[in-house]
Amino acid sequence: MEVTAKSEAGKEIFNKQVHYHPQATTCRDTKMLYGAQWKTQYIRDTSLQPRKAKKETIEIALPKGVRTADVTVDLFYELVNPSMKFPIHTVNRKVTLDR
Repeated sequence: MEVTAKSEAGKEIFNKQVHYHPQATTCRDTKMLYGAQWKTQYIRDTSLQPRKAKKETIEIALPKGVRTADVTVDLFYELVNPSMKFPIHTVNRKVTLDR
């Protein structure tokens, strides 16, 4: 998932990427390992489960003088490496501090 916020002028003010996948270790140390070739034990499952809603809260600190931002959330399915991304869903919202 990638979250991007832009000011009304089009300047990017926030960008964050979140990866959802099981996190594993060899149980000998705390180094994370990924891949079936390693004998691992799951220590935490942060993957997205089918047909289960997942709620995320992301706080964006707006720069001084900015009261409105265009926020885009892109959900991707990533195969083998980061260059192999397939878009699943995109949400665009205009967020303002004014009432």
